[in-house]
Parts: sequence; structure tokens; C-alpha cells
Amino acid sequence: MSTKSQQKVLVVDDEEDIRELLSYNLKKEGYSVEMAGTGIEAVEVARKFVPDLILLDIMMPQQDGVETCRQLRENPDLSESYIVFLTARSEEYSEIAAFENGADDYITKPIKPRALMSRISAMFRREQKKKSFTDKIVVGNLVIDRTSYTIKVDGKAITLPKKEFELLHFLAMNPSKVYSRDDLLANIWGADVYVLARTVDVHIRKVREKIGDGYIVTVKGVGYKFELNS
Repeated sequence: MSTKSQQKVLVVDDEEDIRELLSYNLKKEGYSVEMAGTGIEAVEVARKFVPDLILLDIMMPQQDGVETCRQLRENPDLSESYIVFLTARSEEYSEIAAFENGADDYITKPIKPRALMSRISAMFRREQKKKSFTDKIVVGNLVIDRTSYTIKVDGKAITLPKKEFELLHFLAMNPSKVYSRDDLLANIWGADVYVLARTVDVHIRKVREKIGDGYIVTVKGVGYKFELNS
């Protein structure tokens, strides 16, 4: 992750006044900012800009934010980019769809710029703290490499979205220890971020789809732990 003076943020919203408001506040905090008015434009701008953070609206013409998020996550150059939804939609199914497609956070409008800037700053601080974790973990045929944000299963490289990677890395750093959903939300998303507990289940399921079922164990009624089942 870049230092603050170099951290790059892409603001995606079809409403120009919101783009300008967010851009103004972000630049005032020292971030480098690019903007996009549609999801299609966002994918192209992100490819060239490679932002550290993408603030993404859901309800946009031509291509909505969920589909845009899915396409952004297909770009391996954006594997370390945070994607945060800013949306007027507060329905549970919209939030779940966002996380299913690789979102890291979900914030409902109206936007309070000062609170948002504080939240973004806290997000980047947590990222710097996580850099002190062990760079590489090897368990059986699974290799988790924090330096490249990739994993290898049987020698095959797989790129995970940021939150999926951090969830797997955190559990692997603490093998055999059981964590509740609330524990994982606090350690991965942060205590200042409100997301549904079900979000953890969604991310666990997606990680299992990619690495197999033999590593993350469900402890019924309690939570999850990392364990190699031979």
C-alpha cells in the first residue's frame, strides 16, 4: 500500500455533485483522486490508475455497481484495491450481492464527508498494521503469500479479493483457534465498520470454493478455525 501522499482513490458515481464533493474532501486529505461517472468508465479508469481504494455507487445507468465490482475483481492488478460501496440502497440482499462480488465495505448514503474520511484513514492504518504479519505461510499443498496477495494450491496460483485473502491469512496465522463471526468481523473489517455477520459466511464459502474444504472448519454454534484435515 502506498504512503498517504501517494494513495490513490477512484470515485465512481453517476451524480456529478457527489463525485465533486468526495473528490474535494479526498484531495484535501492528501489523496490522489480520479473520477468515473459510469461503471463501464470505472473499469477502464481503474485499469490505468490502479487505485488503492474504489468508492463505488450501486445504482448507475448502463452498468450497476455490483457488476462493475465483479469486473474490477477480475483484474489481478486490483487484487489489493479496497472496494467500498456508497449507496442509498440499504436492503440486505443488495449488501450481500456486493460482498458476494468482492466488496470490502458497504456504506449507506447520505454521505458524511468527515466521517467517511476518518473511516478511510482507519482502513489504511489497519492495512499498514497487517503488513507486519508473516509474509508467507505454507500448510500442506497450500501457500499463502502476503507479499503478492496470492495463494497457491498444488502449485497453481490463485488471486483472492482482499477481504477473502485477509480472512484466510488471519485464520491460518492462528491455526486451531476458533473465532466467532463477531471476532472475524472485528479483526478483518474493523470495529468501526458495520457489516452483517452473514458477510463472514459468504466470504468463508467463497474461500472454500477456491482452496477446497480441508482447511477452514466450521465449529457449529461457535464459528470457524483453520485446520489441515488429512
